[in-house]
Amino acid sequence: MQTCPTARHDHHDVYSAQCPCREVLDLLANKWSALAIGALEEGPLRFGELQRRLQGVSPKVLTQTLRRLEEHGFVERTVYPAVPLHVEYSLTEPGQSVAEPLAALRSWVESNLDKLRTA
Repeated sequence: MQTCPTARHDHHDVYSAQCPCREVLDLLANKWSALAIGALEEGPLRFGELQRRLQGVSPKVLTQTLRRLEEHGFVERTVYPAVPLHVEYSLTEPGQSVAEPLAALRSWVESNLDKLRTA
């Protein structure tokens, strides 16, 4: 991962145009990422189970989302040798760590949606 031009030791500046933090923020702020992480909080799920839980997501978008989450270390994909192939997705330690603030955001949206609609 690149460091921010303004980075000091372990501090990064998400407001800096060159900071790689922005890529992670973009990923986590995506609705399908936030919802997938929330669904996986309950434990590992197969692709079909995850797609049913995330009503409205296309297989293509879910695949892309899961790949990006896996590439950034938030989700682990486990393949079990069986016929047919059995694949499960689960949260990694960073995925579990970010699940709590994302759950708070989802809860806030659900609680405040009526107020926002009348604004």
